[in-house]
Amino acid sequence: MKHWKIFLMAALAIGAFAQSEVKPKIGGSGDSRSRQEKREDAATRSALGVVTGADDQPVTGAIVQVKDLRTLQVRSFITQADGAYHFSGLKNDNDYELLAKSGELTAGPRKLSIFDNRKEAVINFKFEKK
Repeated sequence: MKHWKIFLMAALAIGAFAQSEVKPKIGGSGDSRSRQEKREDAATRSALGVVTGADDQPVTGAIVQVKDLRTLQVRSFITQADGAYHFSGLKNDNDYELLAKSGELTAGPRKLSIFDNRKEAVINFKFEKK
């Protein structure tokens, strides 16, 4: 019976030790994203900026569109009170055209080229009086 208690205590001690071992981190620096997500992130970029009027004030409710010149897909963003817009997930190997509209006013188009290697391309729009 005495040997049974010693065996049980040893088994519990080993189990406690096994649970306390340091487990390796995934992603090296605590980053839990998969390799696929990191690869996709490296192959994409963002376009962002602010839409202002002729008075240099942010325009609320302006529509900013980004058009993929390869697939012709168009995405839109409606600005809030700060006049800011943001498009993410734009492919590095595609050209894009950006355009801002508000009522009868139009600013742009502006091109985001495959040769523009910025990770975050800041493209601001300013509406001019007609």
